[in-house]
Amino acid sequence: MIVLRPIRLADLEPLVRLLDRTTFGLTTLPSDRELLQERILESLHSFRRQPRKPGGETYLFVLDDQEAARLMGTCGVISKVGGFEPFYAYRLETDVRESKILGIRSERRVLHLVREHSGPSEIGSLFLAPPYRRGGLGRFLSLARFVFMAEFRECFEPIVIAEMRGVIDHLGRAPFWEALGRHFFDIDYPKADYLSMKDKRFIAELMPVHPIYITLLPQEAQEVIGQVHPETRPALRLLEGEGFRFGGMVDIFEGGPILQATLDEIRTIQESRKEAVGEMSEEELSGETCILANTSLDFRACLGTIAPLPGGGVRVPKAVASALDLHVGDPVRYAPLRPRKV
Repeated sequence: MIVLRPIRLADLEPLVRLLDRTTFGLTTLPSDRELLQERILESLHSFRRQPRKPGGETYLFVLDDQEAARLMGTCGVISKVGGFEPFYAYRLETDVRESKILGIRSERRVLHLVREHSGPSEIGSLFLAPPYRRGGLGRFLSLARFVFMAEFRECFEPIVIAEMRGVIDHLGRAPFWEALGRHFFDIDYPKADYLSMKDKRFIAELMPVHPIYITLLPQEAQEVIGQVHPETRPALRLLEGEGFRFGGMVDIFEGGPILQATLDEIRTIQESRKEAVGEMSEEELSGETCILANTSLDFRACLGTIAPLPGGGVRVPKAVASALDLHVGDPVRYAPLRPRKV
């Protein structure tokens, strides 16, 4: 059985090995043992408590192949960005100038630096090992966290964002960074990206605060603003199918788009339901594939099918119930893996 569960401290070494396969741009989970241990400890602390409102908690999950005893992937949610370390982005705006004497009216796109101290929730840290990128597992890994958010809605902000990886080549060169950031930081993109995970104070110290006219940047840099890395396009389409849209902001390092959606309008959250387990079945059930999850902070989710019972409640396969530690009478939250056809 393949199960999504909260990360544990014992997952540190397997996670380091897993992330050794990543390429540039997985910004929130570097292949750095010390930083990963800090993130894991933060996540463990977040899962031990259930706050009444979002306070910057980090929830990290791993996709666990229980039969093979192997980590397949990871994903995460931050309940609220900002706080002591602000969230930085560039907001795209249009500057309009007009000269009646010359009879000229010009519109120019401009980048404005945004510092957000009390920001939205953010999904991120998504990575699935290449051998497992099949059979809907990538979709499951991404969307299962929305089932968690649906169950613990009070722990998250009304707005959710997702930073999408921008255009970076296999050597770690980002055209947007080369045209802008390098002039102020005098380091390459991978190092800037890594340093931002450890301490964001250098951004406030060196990042230009004045508006930047995009037309003054090299054409190569202009063309990648708001564009995603080719390998990120499937993730972009998936989130667009969930209701996420480009919110007019881009990453300050590589110019990738920042998507946003309201919590209540995310498709998986809208379509999720909670019922009591009424019966358990020895065999798999027919019907649409769903993401099924328990409803505790010791969160578990897996793929499976359910069947409604005439008197209320649902029938759940025994293997699924075992994986989620569910018993008859326990609540189970579920949502269709894919959008229902209208």
